[in-house]
Amino acid sequence: MSGAEVVGELTTRINTIEEAYEFMLAYASQGLSADQETATGRQAREFLVRCSAALDNFGDFLTGYTERLALEPAAAYRAFISVIDRDARDAQAAIQLVLAQRAISSQLVDNLNASIHLRALLTDLFLIDEVLKGQRASS
Repeated sequence: MSGAEVVGELTTRINTIEEAYEFMLAYASQGLSADQETATGRQAREFLVRCSAALDNFGDFLTGYTERLALEPAAAYRAFISVIDRDARDAQAAIQLVLAQRAISSQLVDNLNASIHLRALLTDLFLIDEVLKGQRASS
């Protein structure tokens, strides 16, 4: 995978996660009792599926990314990627629990949105994205 492809995949993954969260904020405010009742509800499930897929092996992906760029100090990147990996796995577990439900209500999504795991992950992503943008700009 070329450097541009790696950057593209990182951008795509982060955007997918952020877009899902933003959609879920709107979905939570609609007061729906189930996702199957409306097109918006079906979209909610689709966003969650895409978000979960974007989280697959996220820590491994970031490790490969930072190693490919030979970012220093490597130990600092590895330590923070460990945090991201844990938060990504925890957020993915919460998302998969929601997806396992027959009906995804607005209240259920509101609780998912409030989950510390999802919020920690988003904050992690904002931080690492800015750090990596700075690294790319200085290269």
